[in-house]
Amino acid sequence: MKIIVNLDVMLAKRKMRLKELAEAINLTEQALSMIKTNKVKGVRFDTLVKICDVLDCQPGDILEFTREETDK
Repeated sequence: MKIIVNLDVMLAKRKMRLKELAEAINLTEQALSMIKTNKVKGVRFDTLVKICDVLDCQPGDILEFTREETDK
């Protein structure tokens, strides 16, 4: 099982840069980049809430569950 982070897609849809989002939610650009590139083990709910609030989206717009072939 795998969770795919589609933050870059939502940023593009909202015509927003990562730097702008980082400033808006009071998070470092580096930390947000780690989330965007799926290099973190988890995301705090309060961070997810802030991202969704600024991007005017739902968590499901950012996070996607996929089943890997070996998981079936």
